[in-house]
Amino acid sequence: MSLDIKFSHIHCYVDHVADVNRYKDLEVCINDFHDRFDDNNEPGDAIDVYKGSQLWKSMADSPNDDQPEFTSNGRDLVKQLIAGFGFRVTGCYPDTNASFVSGTKSVLVTAKDPNGVQILVSSLNEEIGSEHCHDYYLHFDSKNIRKFYNTHAGRQGIAVLAFEVGWGGTEEVFKRYSRMHPDLLPEEYKVGPRVYDGEVMVLEVFAYYEGEKQVSDPDEGTRLRFLEIVGDGSNLHELCKLPGIAPVHAKFNSSCHSAYFDHWVSNVVSRTGFLDTLEDTLQFTPKVDFNAGVVAAGEAQIESTVTGNSSMMSTTEKDVALKDQSQIYLPINNALTEVGHVHGFLEEIGQGVQHIASRVDDIISFVQQANDYRKIFNEGFTFLNIPRSYYGVLTKDMLVQGCSREKDPKHDKNILTPECAAAIFDVCVSENILHADFSVDVTLSRVDITKILDSTVPSLHMDEYSAKKEDVVDTILRSRYVNLYNLLKEHLTEESYLGIVKNKILVDVQGEDLLFQIFTSNILQRTPGEESPFFEFIQRVCSSQICSKTNKESSSCFNNSDVNKPLLKPGCGGFGIRNFLTLFLSIEVTKSMLEASRAKEHGDSIAYENACRKTQILTDQLNESNPILTEISDAMTAEGVAKEKIAELLLELEVDGLDGDESEEICYWKSVMEKEAVKKMAANEKLMDCNSKYQRLMKKLRESLV
Repeated sequence: MSLDIKFSHIHCYVDHVADVNRYKDLEVCINDFHDRFDDNNEPGDAIDVYKGSQLWKSMADSPNDDQPEFTSNGRDLVKQLIAGFGFRVTGCYPDTNASFVSGTKSVLVTAKDPNGVQILVSSLNEEIGSEHCHDYYLHFDSKNIRKFYNTHAGRQGIAVLAFEVGWGGTEEVFKRYSRMHPDLLPEEYKVGPRVYDGEVMVLEVFAYYEGEKQVSDPDEGTRLRFLEIVGDGSNLHELCKLPGIAPVHAKFNSSCHSAYFDHWVSNVVSRTGFLDTLEDTLQFTPKVDFNAGVVAAGEAQIESTVTGNSSMMSTTEKDVALKDQSQIYLPINNALTEVGHVHGFLEEIGQGVQHIASRVDDIISFVQQANDYRKIFNEGFTFLNIPRSYYGVLTKDMLVQGCSREKDPKHDKNILTPECAAAIFDVCVSENILHADFSVDVTLSRVDITKILDSTVPSLHMDEYSAKKEDVVDTILRSRYVNLYNLLKEHLTEESYLGIVKNKILVDVQGEDLLFQIFTSNILQRTPGEESPFFEFIQRVCSSQICSKTNKESSSCFNNSDVNKPLLKPGCGGFGIRNFLTLFLSIEVTKSMLEASRAKEHGDSIAYENACRKTQILTDQLNESNPILTEISDAMTAEGVAKEKIAELLLELEVDGLDGDESEEICYWKSVMEKEAVKKMAANEKLMDCNSKYQRLMKKLRESLV
């Protein structure tokens, strides 16, 4: 039996959930701020943070008294979601008017679209002795929270991944677990799923084994939950189908965003064991493998596999593809070395959910607003540090040759002589056009840069500079995002490129599809440096949508009125080897930067210097990996095109009743596929050599500290 399955919600266990009224008060203040704040910027533009901060402070009911500088740790996740992303509390358990006492307190937080992201947040009820209180609804029982804390070193976390299944799905899942993985059934579900009020059938299973499948004990922390509507649904919460949740009125203002689950990532001891378990029970199969040696940051190495179902969803409409929750992707990581984030996560808190990824329709607008609102409200989220070198830095050679000169036949001559280029570069450094890493200050406009150069370029080179002024300033401005431009060319406007750079968004290409990603700093973290989960937000731009970003009159652009619209693929843009490695490196860079910050605070100059050296090694690895990752991406794209061509040709021949395995055209595309496969393998070898180099450098640094 094939399962009809889709994302439902995630369930977080936290130290404290406040009364619903406290959260509603914050929502009212923010909605009031939105109504009163007069800002006429276009979506995606930065708002006037100073003006917004003054208004927020002037509001009598806003929580602004002597707020300390924002830090990511020690925060209330519900408040973060409300202020940072415009989510709202739309449900609670127990009902505020309930006549019974529960051992737990829960609120449901959702995105603007009721069919989008749903995050259930629960804590023990601190007002009663919850160990003596057993709830009617097993999924709200206090023993679940205590058991999760006991198996996760007492830490908060994402405890449950919940799916909604179609008719008969819950019983089928129960049968498969009973037959092949009975130890993963919690005691309270060994007799079968629980039906509540004739409306919903609920089943929970432990997600992982402690070690290898079927030979080790179950890990009693993280669970998978399955919901099935068996009644008419008339007594259920209109958003989340989990029994027991009472609706809470919420007002979403026009700045609130919608978001939709895309993939859920686990860090585990046995990656293959979890993969096999999911295939046995849910018929999930591997989609993408990131093999040993490919994903590395210094000495840290991991393996990762993306598994999931094969959704039958197919559409030509962008909005339908954005909102679809039927394609499940579950990336699974395991550590190969005893250093790095994944190993640290497993050692420190055990197996569990590393991060939750959700789709949005305009990531630049989403992240820009989150950054602005954090500064205004002193609440919300920060994001991982991405070195500016990922996007592009200015070099003297660039001033000589121009950006991407080798790819532009119009530039058959250098822009400047090396001597003039060196002089202009020195001016850029001395006049603070460039930061210490030689990245251009993104707050400077063309007018600003021109004004500075006009008044400071040495007289010896002024004539040459004046003759090439426009090209010089163009090159300086393009350097801010030159690496991205070399990937995407005119597919994005300059405004979009700058929005990506300013907000530290990652970009990857798979074929003609684009993938934009960003990762929050850790959530549910009590103190800095602790391992804990995080959120990811992405925007998938399928090839047929790309032209809408820039030149809408291009002949290659997709015409939305065309009746022959191409189908949009679930997961278009893939999972991005470039961004996967960048994420892994960025986590390590962020950790080393935190080490440097702590050392500086404590006046430990030696520790500070070592942390800075570690950061530099990881940044150098990122820079050296970038062109290799482009080679891999280009080869994968060409190989994929060849495979599709072969499949199309074979289908045509099959329809015509012909046998054409050796036809000239098929042979040609087979040779292309083989050639690109060789290129991909060679580039993978280069990447592993690069990773090995920095593994040695990091090991040398570590051993020098002993």
